[in-house]
Amino acid sequence: MSIRHGLLALLEHGPRYGSQLRTEFESRTGATWPLNVGQVYTTLNRLERDGMVEQSGEDEAGHALYGITEAGKTELRNWFERPVDRSNPPRNELAIKLAMAIGAPGVDIRAVIQSQRHHTVKAMQDYTRLKAQALKAIEHGGTGERDDVAWLLVLEQLIFQTEAEARWLDHCEVRLIRLAAKTGSGTAAPSAPSAPSATDLPNTAHSTSGAADAEPHSDGPARQPSDRTEQTRAST
Repeated sequence: MSIRHGLLALLEHGPRYGSQLRTEFESRTGATWPLNVGQVYTTLNRLERDGMVEQSGEDEAGHALYGITEAGKTELRNWFERPVDRSNPPRNELAIKLAMAIGAPGVDIRAVIQSQRHHTVKAMQDYTRLKAQALKAIEHGGTGERDDVAWLLVLEQLIFQTEAEARWLDHCEVRLIRLAAKTGSGTAAPSAPSAPSATDLPNTAHSTSGAADAEPHSDGPARQPSDRTEQTRAST
């Protein structure tokens, strides 16, 4: 996640102080990736060192304000224009876990897959409910509509991501069963009832029905539509 460029994008709208930047960043992303003030000021100090922001006086309450420089605007434009690099993908804990579970003593890898699938499906249902609320907020309009639209895009990315993860888990299970059958190994032998598969689920990225109508799980959000930040944190 590029906190650096996110802060530059917010500063393009005018000078801000650290806590204000944190609040606006979390509002725009539904607090999917929460920040602390220390992260914000550390990033601002680095941006100032690199000539991309500069201190711009103080507000009436005495908060030090930061403004974007021309170099910062150029960097921001370049960031928007260039694709996100996929040549060095970030580490994926789930992929590493399954890779390490292969042949690990006393580990039932299929049980690991099923446990993760349950969690992934429940998360998908939570995100879909949040999407329905975001759409409702956009329909009603208001001063926060830009943040609601931004939050909707983040939610839909999370929905697509969890859908893909559920389908990948289905694929992993089938792959292991086939390999076990071919080699005569018991690595992927059935040990428990299967969790819901991705193919049993509605296309949640394009619909607010189906998974959105299911009951929330115990770790899911329980917010009013106006409290986007706390609910999204609960979902993640």
